[in-house]
Amino acid sequence: MISSMLKPTVIRIRKRLRGNPDWGKFPRAIPALQTEFEKQVTRLGLAKSEYMYSAELKHWCDRNRNRVYVPEWLLKEWGMTIENIFSEPA
Repeated sequence: MISSMLKPTVIRIRKRLRGNPDWGKFPRAIPALQTEFEKQVTRLGLAKSEYMYSAELKHWCDRNRNRVYVPEWLLKEWGMTIENIFSEPA
């Protein structure tokens, strides 16, 4: 009588997946970060054609040209040079 009341139970066994499921897929694009120069240009609200004529940007570039990236063409326009501290052999 007890055996007729029991329902059969189904045990589901899941196959263990091994390895990296993303192998062979293209990696997600990493967003490009702004340089300090680009952040400054955005803060000042300048277009590329206005870079050369901005006194505030020129002053900022003069103070930071050896520390952060400043486009070479802009440095040439203003007659600025950077210190090549890594060019001499040790």
